[in-house]
Parts: sequence; structure tokens; C-alpha cells
Amino acid sequence: MKQTLLELMRMSRICRMVLATCLGSFILVIFYFQSMFQPVMRRNQFAADVCCRKGSRNALQELYNPTQSEFSSASVLHQGRRDQVAESCRAHSASSRKRRVLTPGDLKHLVVDEEHELIYCYVPKVACTNWKRVMMVLTGHGKYRDPMEIPSNEAHVPSNLKYLNQYSIAEINHRLKSYLKFLFVREPFERLVSAYRNKFTLKYNSSFHRRFGTKIVRRYRKNATQEALLNGADVKFREFAEYLVDPATQRDGPLNEHWQTVYQLCHPCHIHYDLVGKYETLEEDSNYVLRLAGVGESVRFPTYAKSTRTTDSMTAQFFSNISSQQHSQLFQLYKLDFLMFNYSTPSYLRLD
Repeated sequence: MKQTLLELMRMSRICRMVLATCLGSFILVIFYFQSMFQPVMRRNQFAADVCCRKGSRNALQELYNPTQSEFSSASVLHQGRRDQVAESCRAHSASSRKRRVLTPGDLKHLVVDEEHELIYCYVPKVACTNWKRVMMVLTGHGKYRDPMEIPSNEAHVPSNLKYLNQYSIAEINHRLKSYLKFLFVREPFERLVSAYRNKFTLKYNSSFHRRFGTKIVRRYRKNATQEALLNGADVKFREFAEYLVDPATQRDGPLNEHWQTVYQLCHPCHIHYDLVGKYETLEEDSNYVLRLAGVGESVRFPTYAKSTRTTDSMTAQFFSNISSQQHSQLFQLYKLDFLMFNYSTPSYLRLD
């Protein structure tokens, strides 16, 4: 009897040890995956945390602990932008019941530059072609010198750049913690109208006409001609707006990247972006990133053709052709982008 009791006590201890080991492992796994995407809203310890490349300071350290006076003044501006994103994320989290964890598949828009320890989340219609060209120069090991020598179609070939979703979980985790992460944003409705103008009013974008235009015409145009149904080449902005706010579109899957929200493309409430550049100050903010990376003398961000850009007045004109209900629905769709990146509600907007 005594022997049996001792045997039972020994088995009980073994079970407790196994349970404790399993529980500990589970907690570590949970912590590992949460820490990978935990947004750290303020950082100033990088001098100790980040191992310097070849004995020099990297871009992340220079941003948070600037050694040059020109960086000090800019760092205040960018801290304000980070704070705006953080506050918007906290408010959204408090009001939303939805919780999600990012997967590597969510990181396909994040371009990685190993040499200069940069991660860039590209947003279509926010100078992403030129930024991809710059990233090709930075990662090309001397193959390219001038970004504008790279044809625009080459900049969009996926194999010409490396993306964060191509790394292992551990490698992703390391780079998210150690590299300077940045993105560029734009007034949401200007970006939307720019996407519409580029993809639906230019003849050379026939692939978008066939892929999206034919569907839009079929769904939202009464008495459409056979040619319009076949080619989808003359989508009206009113029809495009109706497509965006239609619940059926949401059921079809994620929006195309050219009109998807920045919130969904770059996940700023899950990934702590160190620098938020703006289209309105594109060259200034872009060259600031390059100076932080230590390449400001050798690489300059390309100037862009201001005469062709979509302006606020142009956007207002397009919005004058859609209903007040569509105004409200589109604002709800892009509201987080307005709030996170501190864009005012447009004066032309008619909200019910």
C-alpha cells in the first residue's frame, strides 16, 4: 500500500512538471508572436539595443538620437506624426471588437533594404514607383546609380526587390525591431481620384478595364452597350464609387491595392512605423529618409511632375458628380486614413 502511494505521488509530480513545461512553452510561443508585431510607440534606447553596422550609427538610431542639428528639428515633426497614428490606433482598438494577428502574408508591401537597414511599405498612388526605383538603387550594389534611369515597369517587377514576407518568422521579427520602418501617405480622396484617373481614364490600362471595368459596368450601368460590357473602358466615377461601397465588393475579397486603404496595406496599428512621410512634402521627407540612411549625398529622390498630379480642386470636381450618400459611405471607408495621418475632412464633402 505504501509503495503504491509513493508511486502515485511520483507520477503526480511528473504530471505537474510536464504540465508546467507545456504551459511555459505555450506562453513563450504566444509572447514570441505577439512581440513580433507589438507597436512600440516611443523609442529612445537604440544606442544600446541596435548593433551598429560596421561601427557606424544606423538610420533608426539617427532618427531617435540625432547627432546632427538638421535631424533634431525634423525629429520633432515626425514624433508628432507617430503620436497621431498611435492615438488613432488606441481609439480604434477601444471602439472595435475585431482583433487580428498579422501573418507573413500581410507583409507583402514591405520592401527591405538590408544594407541600409530600411523597411519601406509602398502605397500605390503615393510616389511608390519612384520610391521603388530608389530602393533598387540602394539595394543594387552599384548596378544602378540614378533612380530615373530605371524604367517604371522594371520598378514593379517583384523579383527586383526583396519583401519582408520572404523571410522566416525570426528574421521578420529581427528586422521589424532593428530597421527603420517608413511609409508615405496622401490625402485619401486625392489618392482615390488619382487611382481612378490612372486606371480607368487612360487607354493603355486595358488590363484594369477588363479586370475591373467590365465588372463595374455590368453591375452598375443600366442599358450598357455591348462594347462597354466587353471592354469596360469608360467607367464613370459615380460607378466606381458605387462599386467601392457595395457590400458585394467587400465579399469579393480585399480591395485592389491602388484603392485599398493605407490602414489595410501597411497595418500601422500592428507595425510601429518610425517615420510617416507625406505626399504633400514628398521631396523633403524622402530626402530626410535618405540622409538618415547616410546616402543623402549620393542618392536624391526624383522630382515629380506637379502639373499632372491630382489636386484638391480636381478631387472636389469628381465628388460633385456623386450622391451625398456616396460621400458618406466613402468617408466611412477611408475614415481611419483621414484620422491616422491627420487629414482634415474635405470642405466639399456632403455628409448626411
